[in-house]
Amino acid sequence: MNLLSKETSPYLLQHAHNPVDWYPWGEEALARARAEDKPILVSIGYSACHWCHVMERESFEDEGTAAIMNQHFVNIKIDREERPDLDHIYMDAVQAMSGSGGWPLNVFLTPDARPFYGGTYFPPIRLHNRASWKEVLLSISKAFKEQRDQIEEQANQLTEHLHKANSFGTNPINFDIPKEERFTPTQLEQAFVAAMGQADRTWGGFGRAPKFPQTFTIHFILNHYWFTGKTEALDQALLSLDKMIMGGIYDHIGGGFARYSTDTEWLAPHFEKMLYDNALLVMVLCEAYQITGRERYARTVRETLNFVQRELMSEEFGFYSALDADSEGVEGKFYTWSLDQVREVESQEDRESGVGELFCRVYDITPEGNWEHVNIPRLKVPLEEAVGGRREAAGSDQFEKLEEFKAKLLAAREKRVRPGLDDKILLSWNALMNQAFARAAIVLDDEGFRQTAVRNMEFMLRSFVDGGRTKHTYKNGMAKVDGFLEDQAYLLTSLITMHELTGEAGYLMKAKVLLEETIDHYSDEDSLFFYFTRDDQEDIIVRKKEIYDGATPSGNSIMANVLLRLGILFEQPGWQERAVKMVDGVSQMATRYPTSFGIWADLLQELVHGTLEIAVLGEGAVEDGRKVLRSFVPYRVYQSSVKSNDEFPLLRGKIPGSQTSFFLCKNYSCKKPVYDSTAFLQLIEKEIGTNYVITQ
Repeated sequence: MNLLSKETSPYLLQHAHNPVDWYPWGEEALARARAEDKPILVSIGYSACHWCHVMERESFEDEGTAAIMNQHFVNIKIDREERPDLDHIYMDAVQAMSGSGGWPLNVFLTPDARPFYGGTYFPPIRLHNRASWKEVLLSISKAFKEQRDQIEEQANQLTEHLHKANSFGTNPINFDIPKEERFTPTQLEQAFVAAMGQADRTWGGFGRAPKFPQTFTIHFILNHYWFTGKTEALDQALLSLDKMIMGGIYDHIGGGFARYSTDTEWLAPHFEKMLYDNALLVMVLCEAYQITGRERYARTVRETLNFVQRELMSEEFGFYSALDADSEGVEGKFYTWSLDQVREVESQEDRESGVGELFCRVYDITPEGNWEHVNIPRLKVPLEEAVGGRREAAGSDQFEKLEEFKAKLLAAREKRVRPGLDDKILLSWNALMNQAFARAAIVLDDEGFRQTAVRNMEFMLRSFVDGGRTKHTYKNGMAKVDGFLEDQAYLLTSLITMHELTGEAGYLMKAKVLLEETIDHYSDEDSLFFYFTRDDQEDIIVRKKEIYDGATPSGNSIMANVLLRLGILFEQPGWQERAVKMVDGVSQMATRYPTSFGIWADLLQELVHGTLEIAVLGEGAVEDGRKVLRSFVPYRVYQSSVKSNDEFPLLRGKIPGSQTSFFLCKNYSCKKPVYDSTAFLQLIEKEIGTNYVITQ
């Protein structure tokens, strides 16, 4: 066993028995490299990464390969989910060198941790003009000894590139232009056209295979539809969600979504299930349900969150990170079915009723298979259509029979060798899933989801948070690694959402403390944006600023969102103005590339349309207020309270009567209260007014 045996990360523990003399990232490994003047090999991956497993089997478990690595390098393994800061730095370096990136990420550093060469997966033998891993190791070692000056120069150039690439936001912006001229409906039209230029009008989604869920883009065009009435926007958003729900990327037997699809039709996913993907999809599915009332979206939300509770939730109400793609060394084996395997589950009664045959017809189970000689369950038509009508109508009997048969298939699947579980608990991803449970609790009026959200928040505050300072990862009763910007930002958003769910002002007071700490310790003095790391972190060669929205929202886009909302709730115009300036700094890129800046594009849209201020007071404020929150009301801040509270400007001086009072405000100037949630929603609709006319 190597030094990784002392770690808690499942990914690092997977490599604890490699013959490679792996170190975790830390001063011990870095000091050895400096003392022995050896190059450092940093290999970065994560537990659910298929090609990480492949390279481990082919190279890191091979005695001959390990001997070369141990002789010539100080070898460091990093879990990218534990240390996203290091992954960002060295991924940027490899992308600058090669034009591409991915995992496993293998990068070579000088003894002082500056990158000079790297790549992703390397085969064990020369393949398709691609050097073998052994050849790479030996050539790097030779060059380090014989061409040290060139390597030092390459390291200097790459490090300089990283610093220059990190200067985003330092260019001056002309803030003398009036706000209404900086944020215009024309910009929104440009962003929408750019997004739709990437749209797959047949299979949904955006871009070509491999296809990712792109929930931020769907969120943006749903809101765009709401304000413009463009059916094109709604149609593409719902087409994308419908095709994902129908496809193999969705687990029709156990619920939950895989990370992405390898094909255009959403049939064949990479089978890993990530916590963050499922959180983000639940949130946008809740919005689709609010707009359309279609049962398929509510059903998918329930099935997905039930999967999370069943398979990704700890006894402490923390959420685990991921399920692996592989089991028994085969990708997707846990999730795929042969026709015979389905038939084995049938009882005599099932055969007589024909439910097994119905399942196979509805979910595309065939003798020859629909993917690599096995079957990934998927729907070729929506489930309501497949069973002959809506669940509540003609197809209800067939629907119930299918549900019962799927439960039998799930029980049979549970007897298989399970994919590996990444059981570390990350604050950032937990905060995303907390928002998903809280929003589903409101939209679906589900008490069980509400209790899970409350208990998960209690766990996060107890395990990760000390005042305004956070930790990033937790396992075995211990939290470690200082929190990153995404931890702070996602938790801030979750605290705001939890106030909406519960009406407890304490969540907002905790958010205020956390925001002030984030401003003090993550801000870049030369720009409006925030660094990814705290100001007292010392083991990185550059403090990066993450701006674009990738698989998860960028910490900066969420911070702009938080600054806008808490700035209103606590009457802090400086926070609001900073949010406006951050959006202004990104507005050109958000307009041109909305599929990479989805949260920013949506913030731009909010600044054009304005933010509603809603206050609900009275003995029944929490329950009655949820009736408003169940409806789709984008771009708002919301506060509820039993009585007036002078600490919050939206609650100040408002004396509730015998009925719940609903107040609609703008810049803290409120209309006369309304005493009925339906009438209040009508008032909101009237306030939003007619759709914008886009001027060219």
